[in-house]
Amino acid sequence: MMERKVVAVCVAVGFLGLLSAALAFAAEATRIKVSDVQRTAGGDCAYPGSPALALGLISALALMMAQAIINILAGCICCKKHPHPSGTNRTVGLISFIASWVSFIIAFLLLLTGAALNDQQGQERMMYFGDYCYVVKPGVFAGGAVLSLASVALGILFYASLSSKNSSTLQQNQGQGVAMGWPGHPQVPPQATPVFVHEDTYNRQQFP
Repeated sequence: MMERKVVAVCVAVGFLGLLSAALAFAAEATRIKVSDVQRTAGGDCAYPGSPALALGLISALALMMAQAIINILAGCICCKKHPHPSGTNRTVGLISFIASWVSFIIAFLLLLTGAALNDQQGQERMMYFGDYCYVVKPGVFAGGAVLSLASVALGILFYASLSSKNSSTLQQNQGQGVAMGWPGHPQVPPQATPVFVHEDTYNRQQFP
């Protein structure tokens, strides 16, 4: 039962990670480029419509859902008490936990930043660095996609290592909880040894 749950969680989180990366790569392909921006006679920058805004936001949402599922089900590894703090599973889980959160934060910020900077449509007076119109640099969404995959993969590794350790601990506890005794033979309490007392030991008294 425990293994099925772990597999189901890993599949769901992996799907969300792949979805987040795919949407981020799609946003990278459809982002507003320098060649797409037109200059008007008045010196304004005319930006075309782009689906990169929606793609970036949905990608960030999918990544956040994957990270939330992993951390809610697994919990904080720093707050848990384990019987063997120096075990290999705990070390791998701790490193994966920290690396997953670092990559998640960077990926989430990249996706949100790219989406916000693509929220431009129509004519706007955004003149930066002389005669250039402001557009998102190439690689912002792609970097977010790569880091999204890394964050989800590390999160799955963290959850799997922690779940395998909990499973082994549960099996040890079940083994220790077995009652001691001969198998197949119920314990029968020893019978009391009958005590025979001579009749002269008691005082004889005749009642009227």
